[in-house]
Amino acid sequence: MGASSILGMEYTERRVSRSGHELYVRDHAGESPAFVLMHGFPDNSQIYDEVAPKLAAAGRRVVTFDFLGYGKSDKPSEYLHSAYSMVGDLDAVVEGLGLSKVVLVAHDASGPTAINWALDNREKVAGIALMNVYYDSAPTLRFPEMIRLFADPEHREIGRALIDEPAQLLWLAGFQGRQFTRDAPEELRGLAGPKLLSIMREQFAATPGAGPAFLALTGDLRRSVAENERRKGELAGVEFPVRLIWGAGDRYLNIGVAQHLKGLFSNAEIAPLMAGHWPQIDKPAEVANSLLHL
Repeated sequence: MGASSILGMEYTERRVSRSGHELYVRDHAGESPAFVLMHGFPDNSQIYDEVAPKLAAAGRRVVTFDFLGYGKSDKPSEYLHSAYSMVGDLDAVVEGLGLSKVVLVAHDASGPTAINWALDNREKVAGIALMNVYYDSAPTLRFPEMIRLFADPEHREIGRALIDEPAQLLWLAGFQGRQFTRDAPEELRGLAGPKLLSIMREQFAATPGAGPAFLALTGDLRRSVAENERRKGELAGVEFPVRLIWGAGDRYLNIGVAQHLKGLFSNAEIAPLMAGHWPQIDKPAEVANSLLHL
């Protein structure tokens, strides 16, 4: 697609083929193993706009991409978005760019994507970093109210109605953003919220928008967590390093979730940060430094 830059660091925009559709990719040139940065829902790869240039400035190859249905990737009208499809998106990016060794960096809903892809492709993984993710039914895990609403089969019609009314959906997102930061230190309360609302306005009000993907992926949440319950015993056998870079101010995917995940891996470490649910927005320099020392 061509070259561009962010914060003074150049990258190449690419389109990667995926099941007849295309994924949008930003590729910063640099040394292997490449960092592959993944977003959750309802955001997109813009959450790494400050972290990716810092990693690239250190000489590393850095790849960010939007999952199908989000950001600048295709938004097919008839497509089965699921936790499985997100793993397929990651695989398409790794194969499409010819990445032989990767450090997977996951946030939020891409946590299961990174973990399950890594379990199935251990020879390609140099390490994984997990930021405020979920995987199985951790004892202290509490999904945000907005996510619980869309994930509940009894409320699917309400979810569909909200997707069709972007103004109402953005009001709900604003409410959820305030809930995320309710117990956060004062200096963090104004950081992630404006960025996230900007992302949501851009991709949910667009035509086609991210609504169908968000609705499908939240609807798949319970099945995904149940499937991960069956796989979690495999985590103890991984040999690559695992770092849990955690915003300690997150009320939902809280530090207890990080401690639970650490217990599932045999070689994981927790790197807590004075940040909220989006540490890459709240503390980008600290996140980049922690990743470079993985």
